[in-house]
Amino acid sequence: MNAPAPPPGRIQRLRQWRPSRRAGIVLATLAVALVALWLLFDWNWFKHPLERAVSNATGREFRIDGDLDVDLGRTITVSADRLRLANAPWSKEPRMGTVERVEIDLAPWPLLALRLHMKEVRATRADIWLETAPAGGKARGGNWVFDNDRRQDTREPRWRLDRLWVEDSRLRFTDAVEKTDIDIQLDSVHPERGHRPDAAAPVAVQGRGHWRGAAFALEGQAASPLALADTDTPYRIDLDARAGATRASASGTLVNPFRFQTFDLQMRLSGQDLDDLYPLIGLALPPSPPYRLDGRLRRNGDHWRYDDFKGTVGDSDLAGNVQVDVSRKRPLFTGQLVSRRLDFDDLAGFLGAPPSTGGGETANAQQQKQSAELAASPRLLPDTPYDLDKLNAMDADVRWRAHRIHAPQLPMIDDMDAHLLLDAGVLRLEPLNFGVAGGDVRSTIRMDARQAPIDTRATIAVRGVELPKLFPRAELAQGAAGRIGGDITLRGRGNSVATILGGADGDVGLGMGRGRISNLIMELAGLDIAESLKFLLTEDRQIPIRCAFADFGMKDGLMTSRALAFDSTDTIIVGEGTINLKDERLDLLLRPRPKDRSILSLRSPLRVGGTFKDPSFRPDMAALGLRGAIALALGSITPPAALLATFETGPGKDSDCGGQYAR
Repeated sequence: MNAPAPPPGRIQRLRQWRPSRRAGIVLATLAVALVALWLLFDWNWFKHPLERAVSNATGREFRIDGDLDVDLGRTITVSADRLRLANAPWSKEPRMGTVERVEIDLAPWPLLALRLHMKEVRATRADIWLETAPAGGKARGGNWVFDNDRRQDTREPRWRLDRLWVEDSRLRFTDAVEKTDIDIQLDSVHPERGHRPDAAAPVAVQGRGHWRGAAFALEGQAASPLALADTDTPYRIDLDARAGATRASASGTLVNPFRFQTFDLQMRLSGQDLDDLYPLIGLALPPSPPYRLDGRLRRNGDHWRYDDFKGTVGDSDLAGNVQVDVSRKRPLFTGQLVSRRLDFDDLAGFLGAPPSTGGGETANAQQQKQSAELAASPRLLPDTPYDLDKLNAMDADVRWRAHRIHAPQLPMIDDMDAHLLLDAGVLRLEPLNFGVAGGDVRSTIRMDARQAPIDTRATIAVRGVELPKLFPRAELAQGAAGRIGGDITLRGRGNSVATILGGADGDVGLGMGRGRISNLIMELAGLDIAESLKFLLTEDRQIPIRCAFADFGMKDGLMTSRALAFDSTDTIIVGEGTINLKDERLDLLLRPRPKDRSILSLRSPLRVGGTFKDPSFRPDMAALGLRGAIALALGSITPPAALLATFETGPGKDSDCGGQYAR
């Protein structure tokens, strides 16, 4: 049913109505006034209400020292100059942040529901200061925690921010307790192709500061500072940092980065010396040659992990897993390490010595200098003191296995199995085992560094070391046979290897059972000129060894022989003397007693002297001179009779010493 049509008279009247001239002028004036108000309105009238609103919301004083302006449209743009926000009352710095200019794009319709939807915030020359609360105070967290944030409010937030863009801005972070401060420059990076244009833009980062007191510099890229407001969402970083000679490249995520409690990063770490990490991460690692490692670094609260890392330390490869528990009074460092090929001189740092610095060897500049000083020194034993503070700074439980060892300057070393335990300043190596020349050298070492000087005790068992493999490159060792064994015990006090051994007490006993050796060696040892020349001009031969042994007592670094002998079917050598570990000097007298007869044999004793670094091996010239004088006197009568002075009747006797040490 259709509605009734309006009466014809009303329609006619409406069509005939027109505004009067006066009404038109009023309407036009009103429109112009509205436009003028829109164009000329001073939005600064709203500065104080806005300042009060932000101050009430944060609990901090907020001020706009410049102009406030608003552009109306489908998107409302609010701009303001020279903004500042006060810091937490406990901070010594009055301002938490300042911004030279900020522009905020607002969606208009949510305003009708008293909601704030910020499409984008653009900040120019922002300067933000973040700092952790002082230890022992009532405040918790940092100055980014506002008073009103402490109130539990489960209502849905009434504001939203989609995008943050910063230019020429600065972010500073300070943690006085950890001796950490960071000062970085921030500039937003345009999204890469394929990324949503409204996604929070990452920022380019470049800056410097101190981490646990150590100076560092960093550069790279991080997620938008907007993500810092959400402490439960992982914060993405891709940064390169430098602290002295140490370099670190980290790529991954952090949760609540300012508390630095949870993260998952791929970490590449390199430097000139692992010892340089002590001021950075608090781990007392031994000195090392230059290193390069790459692995997965994770932290969950008080537990750090560096998993599946691989790399090199000096000329050795190194891989494994380590973790650190910092919840204890002293951090606990645990690890499982593996080296397929270990260069033996890379372990020199454990002894306080530099690695080798010859051709093809890896060492840093400081180690090269130390090596040159050591080469110029008349002493051999390392005298660099251990750092007691570092030995007491953490606990450790580390197992390290090396499948093959490269040591061209030493007897053949096959492999290594070391278990290091450090507990409250007491370091133990249980065991420290080396495969040597087909046998084993098994050690247990205990160093008590709870007070100076360090009290060191060591027991070393040598078992089944094969004589020819000790000197695999020596031609005279070819065809030799025999196994060496023995036991060494010592106790010393000192803060370096040199002082520990220089004042040590203990016992040293080494021996070899039945075997064989080059006859040329024995003839030279007995200075049997005729026999030696015969073997040199024709062909050497092997002779049986009945036994060999050396037994020393050690007191205050002085090793004194109790028994010293080498018995073969050809010659018996007996000796006596001392080895001074404090002065690094040798004073041994060896008396060879050939068992055969030779008209050119000289029974003169042999003197082993000199220093560890420059030993000497020479005949006893006084005895040689006496025999030579007798020969000269006899020669004045008849030349053949002169040979009588060198006639050797072979007084040496067999000594069945059986091989009690070899096993």
